[in-house]
Amino acid sequence: MTRPQKLAAEFLGTALLVTVVVGSGIMAARLSGGNIGVALLANSLATAAALYVLIGMFGPISGAQFNPVVSAWLSVRGLQSWAHSAELVLAQLAGGVAGAILANVMFDLAPLQIAQTTRGGFGQLLGEAVATYGLILTIWSFQFNRNPNVAAAVGLYIGSAYWFTSSTSFANPAVTVARMFSDTFAGISPYSVLPFILAQVVGMVVALGAGRLLFKTNRV
Repeated sequence: MTRPQKLAAEFLGTALLVTVVVGSGIMAARLSGGNIGVALLANSLATAAALYVLIGMFGPISGAQFNPVVSAWLSVRGLQSWAHSAELVLAQLAGGVAGAILANVMFDLAPLQIAQTTRGGFGQLLGEAVATYGLILTIWSFQFNRNPNVAAAVGLYIGSAYWFTSSTSFANPAVTVARMFSDTFAGISPYSVLPFILAQVVGMVVALGAGRLLFKTNRV
């Protein structure tokens, strides 16, 4: 695939992913009657399903990374140049913000908002590190075993991580930044964004160590 095709796929895929995350959060909050558990369930199911579809849709074009830590992880492993990763990350960030704006507009909200929901504390940051660690190992293990069902695995993992991590599993710097621009159920305050991203990077680094131990082979 050409470079423009890959960049377009990362932009559009990340935009659609964030639209699903934010849009389903808004719809769930409106229909759940204030029951946060029901809203989170709807949000997690929509996200898991969307990941399965989007990875299948854009995977053959760009690898369906949609995530700066995934792009960085590929570069650390020597599977993708740092220059190419940087381009993809910019496309992911731009796509994520576009997706948040689209979700806001669909639900008749101000297009660009600043979220007020503060997320943080050691427990939630640990949850983000764990969520990202598990995501990287999920992808790596399916590559290692040459299992073609990575789209289903990622969707199922993230869907479950909404529930078993204290942070509800952002596990993605581009999605984290984008959710800052929607003051809704899925929003995150600007003050919480950097700590979340740092926790995600820590999770990726730990996953690198674990993966090199578990998957020590010439196979990618």
